[in-house]
Amino acid sequence: QVQLVESGGGLVQPGGSLRLSCRTSIGIFLTNTMGWYRQAPGKQRELVAAISIDGSTNYADSVKGRATISRDAAKNAVYLQMNSLKPEDTAVYYCKASRGTSRNWGQGTQVTVSL
Repeated sequence: QVQLVESGGGLVQPGGSLRLSCRTSIGIFLTNTMGWYRQAPGKQRELVAAISIDGSTNYADSVKGRATISRDAAKNAVYLQMNSLKPEDTAVYYCKASRGTSRNWGQGTQVTVSL
């Protein structure tokens, strides 16, 4: 089982930046896909960004140009850099690891964008 530990959330002013971190219990190259999702109150969980084992990435339209997903194999970590944050980015952000039929989620980290 893959265990995920997230950090980096917090309160940020509009236009600010955050870097979310997700540490995994196994090597990221043993995982097919690593991704960041978010869920705001009253809304369904949605994909923010994902990176596959081959390095390919995809982003939600709402964050394209503002978000970058990256990985560090030596640290078994995946990062989400978010810039130009908007109030609508406010949500709980979850790290997800996918390998075969297994899906593992972190506990989530709160991101609040507010003045």
